[in-house]
Amino acid sequence: MVMLIQDFTSKTKELIDDLKGICANYGLGNDGNEYKIITQAFLYKFMNDKFGYEVKQLDPRLTHAEPWEQEIAKYTDAQYEMLLLRLHPDSARLKREHYLSYLYQNQNREEFAKLFDDTLRDIAITNNDIFSVKTGSGARVILFDELSNFITDSSRRDAFCRALTNALVRLNFEGIFEQKFDFFATIFEYLIQDYNKDGGGKYAEYYTPHAVAKIMAAILIDKPVQNVTAYDPAAGSGSLLMSLAHQIGEDRCTLYTQDISQKSSSLLRLNLILNNLVHSIQNVIQGNTLLNPYHRNGDQLMTFDFVVSNPPFKLDFSDFRDDLDTKANQDRFFAGIPNITNKDKAKMAIYLVFIQHIMFSLSAQGKAAVVVPTGFLTAQSGIELKIRQKLVDANMLRGVVSMPSNIFATTGTNVSILFMDKTNTKGEIVLMDASKLGTTVKEGKNQKTLLSSKEEDLIINTFNQHEAVEDFSVVVSYEQIKEKNYSFSAGQYFDVRVEYTDLTREQFTARMENIKNKLDLLFVTSKDLENEIQRQLGDLLYG
Repeated sequence: MVMLIQDFTSKTKELIDDLKGICANYGLGNDGNEYKIITQAFLYKFMNDKFGYEVKQLDPRLTHAEPWEQEIAKYTDAQYEMLLLRLHPDSARLKREHYLSYLYQNQNREEFAKLFDDTLRDIAITNNDIFSVKTGSGARVILFDELSNFITDSSRRDAFCRALTNALVRLNFEGIFEQKFDFFATIFEYLIQDYNKDGGGKYAEYYTPHAVAKIMAAILIDKPVQNVTAYDPAAGSGSLLMSLAHQIGEDRCTLYTQDISQKSSSLLRLNLILNNLVHSIQNVIQGNTLLNPYHRNGDQLMTFDFVVSNPPFKLDFSDFRDDLDTKANQDRFFAGIPNITNKDKAKMAIYLVFIQHIMFSLSAQGKAAVVVPTGFLTAQSGIELKIRQKLVDANMLRGVVSMPSNIFATTGTNVSILFMDKTNTKGEIVLMDASKLGTTVKEGKNQKTLLSSKEEDLIINTFNQHEAVEDFSVVVSYEQIKEKNYSFSAGQYFDVRVEYTDLTREQFTARMENIKNKLDLLFVTSKDLENEIQRQLGDLLYG
């Protein structure tokens, strides 16, 4: 099975590279629309093969047919409709003319690009209730674009769509669907590696490293749960929520997200489809979380059992800053909202607003894990201190893990993971300094620190077992944190160690004599040096 997964992984990455090569050959390499073509073509292939896999489970005749498309063509329309009704509610409903094999067999038709685009558009319309993403205003963003229209030279569109079709038919995913997310989580990361860089759009689209996502999920979910809700108010492409959902179990949780970036929302939708979480796509919202939080119960904002987030740290949000600073938001933003800076608006600490929103979004038993800049842990004044005071005074701090530097290859900011737990009334708080772990590697022009699986497990197990380990972790109470002016830095709680050695009187006398001899030698050497300098100065002045 391991060899099967490795083989599929290699071949799937080759397919992704082929699609990128086709885009480059048609002038779309590094084009702003390239990611749409690559991800949507891949998604069409995924849905086609998953449909084939699922209908084979429903009818043994299809299981043994090769190809299954020829056998299913013998169905009457009524039989085919009945087959579609038997599919899982989260599965795509494909018409027979939607199949990739149908496109492949008809690729020599005139206006093939139109047939290709019409096929994808009809799949999107047919399955709009399942796969569409909503905007904050309630408008639906459908699954597929008309991909051929990204080619400005209309005479090349047919050839472009033929090239895509021929690349897609060379691999069949059906043999790997038993692996579910174990396989496709790796593929998704490879698929979007060039399209999820920070710095694009209104919000930076962060891809949280696997190690950070794993640690957050494993600490938050340290025992089985079911029928729970999970939320990310700055979801990006969803890597944190995917790890959390796999830790909980895809069928035991419902995910909710919001992100201002259209690109991130599209990638998140793809991630949910690949990771067997289609049932949560209806809760994916494209919009400004801070200004217009979407998820509500009546007039009140929804609260959630689990929240994970890696919000942008600093960003110019001056265009809506004052709209947040209202009486209606006083409870949500209890510690205040960063002011507009005179010199560099891009350095406005927007993460402080997200932390407050997350605290407000927790249910009575809610837990959260948030990536923060490490400087947040010890700031002695301002919004940072007020937030830390609230976490302690309201008995909702679970702990902190300070990560190694360069855990994110694209930023030099040292980061920590802040854990909240509204049920942690006892105050057994774990503060951990994991900054010395990891191996530094080169990634492009940047340095990146990688944690081994053993190091990840060390962090998780030490935290979950409330272990105090010398120079690594401490377990403290709320009162102890108050005594340290609400510092969340583990290093400030480590014991100062003084080493003592038992000596006999003779050993002590010998050591003191040795120190005296070294000092005498030092002073003699210094005096000789001073005399030599004076002699050389005399020679220069008086010849």
